[in-house]
Amino acid sequence: MNEVLQFLKECGVFFISTVEGDQPRVRPFGLAMEYDGKICYGTNNNKPIYAQLMANPKTEISCSSKDGMWLRLSGKAVFCTTREAKVKALEMMPMLRNMYSEDDNIFEIFYLDGAVATICSFNGENKTFQL
Repeated sequence: MNEVLQFLKECGVFFISTVEGDQPRVRPFGLAMEYDGKICYGTNNNKPIYAQLMANPKTEISCSSKDGMWLRLSGKAVFCTTREAKVKALEMMPMLRNMYSEDDNIFEIFYLDGAVATICSFNGENKTFQL
Protein backbone atom coordinates (compact mmCIF):
# COMPACT_ATOMS: atom_id res chain seq x y z
CA MET A 1 0.00 0.00 0.00
CA ASN A 2 2.77 2.44 0.88
CA GLU A 3 4.40 2.24 -2.54
CA VAL A 4 1.09 2.83 -4.32
CA LEU A 5 0.17 5.75 -2.05
CA GLN A 6 3.61 7.30 -2.51
CA PHE A 7 3.29 6.96 -6.30
CA LEU A 8 -0.09 8.73 -6.23
CA LYS A 9 1.30 11.53 -4.07
CA GLU A 10 4.37 12.01 -6.28
CA CYS A 11 2.19 12.25 -9.38
CA GLY A 12 0.08 14.91 -7.66
CA VAL A 13 -2.81 14.60 -10.08
CA PHE A 14 -4.37 11.27 -10.96
CA PHE A 15 -7.47 10.39 -12.95
CA ILE A 16 -10.49 8.42 -11.75
CA SER A 17 -12.80 6.80 -14.28
CA THR A 18 -16.44 5.87 -13.91
CA VAL A 19 -19.27 4.92 -16.23
CA GLU A 20 -22.48 6.85 -16.82
CA GLY A 21 -24.83 4.64 -18.81
CA ASP A 22 -22.59 3.49 -21.65
CA GLN A 23 -20.33 6.56 -21.56
CA PRO A 24 -16.97 6.51 -19.76
CA ARG A 25 -16.18 9.52 -17.58
CA VAL A 26 -12.72 10.57 -16.37
CA ARG A 27 -11.74 13.40 -14.07
CA PRO A 28 -8.64 14.61 -12.21
CA PHE A 29 -8.23 14.11 -8.45
CA GLY A 30 -5.51 15.09 -6.03
CA LEU A 31 -6.44 13.71 -2.60
CA ALA A 32 -5.05 10.28 -1.75
CA MET A 33 -4.45 9.49 1.90
CA GLU A 34 -3.96 6.53 4.19
CA TYR A 35 -6.88 6.16 6.56
CA ASP A 36 -7.87 3.12 8.59
CA GLY A 37 -5.36 0.96 6.68
CA LYS A 38 -6.70 1.89 3.25
CA ILE A 39 -5.91 4.43 0.54
CA CYS A 40 -8.82 6.87 0.61
CA TYR A 41 -10.04 9.58 -1.74
CA GLY A 42 -12.53 12.42 -1.36
CA THR A 43 -15.37 13.80 -3.44
CA ASN A 44 -18.58 15.79 -3.25
CA ASN A 45 -21.90 13.93 -3.10
CA ASN A 46 -23.48 16.58 -5.34
CA LYS A 47 -21.11 15.78 -8.22
CA PRO A 48 -21.88 13.29 -10.99
CA ILE A 49 -18.98 11.04 -9.90
CA TYR A 50 -20.80 10.27 -6.64
CA ALA A 51 -23.99 9.19 -8.43
CA GLN A 52 -21.93 7.22 -10.97
CA LEU A 53 -20.04 5.35 -8.22
CA MET A 54 -23.28 4.65 -6.37
CA ALA A 55 -24.83 3.19 -9.54
CA ASN A 56 -21.69 1.25 -10.53
CA PRO A 57 -18.90 1.21 -7.93
CA LYS A 58 -16.33 -0.32 -10.30
CA THR A 59 -13.67 2.27 -11.03
CA GLU A 60 -10.11 2.66 -12.17
CA ILE A 61 -7.44 5.20 -11.29
CA SER A 62 -4.48 6.04 -13.50
CA CYS A 63 -1.53 8.41 -13.38
CA SER A 64 1.97 8.72 -14.73
CA SER A 65 5.20 9.90 -13.17
CA LYS A 66 7.83 12.24 -14.57
CA ASP A 67 10.20 9.30 -15.11
CA GLY A 68 7.84 7.43 -17.44
CA MET A 69 6.26 5.02 -14.96
CA TRP A 70 2.50 4.73 -14.67
CA LEU A 71 -0.04 3.32 -12.26
CA ARG A 72 -3.29 1.53 -12.94
CA LEU A 73 -5.45 0.88 -9.86
CA SER A 74 -8.87 -0.75 -9.98
CA GLY A 75 -11.50 -1.83 -7.47
CA LYS A 76 -14.97 -1.11 -6.15
CA ALA A 77 -15.64 2.21 -4.45
CA VAL A 78 -16.84 1.90 -0.87
CA PHE A 79 -17.85 5.08 0.94
CA CYS A 80 -16.47 5.24 4.47
CA THR A 81 -17.24 8.85 5.38
CA THR A 82 -16.79 9.74 9.02
CA ARG A 83 -16.02 13.02 10.69
CA GLU A 84 -12.55 11.69 11.55
CA ALA A 85 -11.86 10.74 7.93
CA LYS A 86 -12.91 14.23 6.80
CA VAL A 87 -10.65 15.85 9.42
CA LYS A 88 -7.67 13.84 8.17
CA ALA A 89 -8.44 14.68 4.53
CA LEU A 90 -8.70 18.38 5.33
CA GLU A 91 -5.39 18.23 7.21
CA MET A 92 -3.75 16.45 4.26
CA MET A 93 -5.09 18.95 1.73
CA PRO A 94 -5.99 22.24 3.49
CA MET A 95 -7.10 23.89 0.24
CA LEU A 96 -10.19 21.64 0.39
CA ARG A 97 -11.41 23.79 3.29
CA ASN A 98 -12.45 26.30 0.60
CA MET A 99 -15.14 23.77 -0.41
CA TYR A 100 -15.71 21.41 2.52
CA SER A 101 -15.71 21.05 6.29
CA GLU A 102 -15.65 18.08 8.61
CA ASP A 103 -19.22 18.93 9.61
CA ASP A 104 -20.82 19.40 6.20
CA ASN A 105 -23.10 16.91 4.52
CA ILE A 106 -21.45 16.93 1.08
CA PHE A 107 -17.81 15.85 1.58
CA GLU A 108 -17.48 12.09 1.09
CA ILE A 109 -14.53 9.75 1.64
CA PHE A 110 -14.14 6.43 -0.16
CA TYR A 111 -11.63 3.65 -0.76
CA LEU A 112 -11.37 0.86 -3.33
CA ASP A 113 -12.35 -2.57 -2.08
CA GLY A 114 -10.54 -5.52 -3.65
CA ALA A 115 -8.11 -3.06 -5.19
CA VAL A 116 -5.39 -4.24 -7.54
CA ALA A 117 -2.62 -1.81 -8.42
CA THR A 118 0.01 -2.23 -11.11
CA ILE A 119 2.98 0.08 -11.45
CA CYS A 120 4.33 -0.22 -14.99
CA SER A 121 7.33 0.94 -16.96
CA PHE A 122 8.20 1.09 -20.64
CA ASN A 123 10.93 -1.48 -20.12
CA GLY A 124 8.30 -4.06 -19.14
CA GLU A 125 9.09 -4.19 -15.43
CA ASN A 126 5.69 -4.25 -13.74
CA LYS A 127 4.81 -4.60 -10.05
CA THR A 128 1.35 -5.68 -8.99
CA PHE A 129 -0.11 -5.15 -5.52
CA GLN A 130 -3.28 -6.50 -3.91
CA LEU A 131 -4.58 -3.78 -1.60
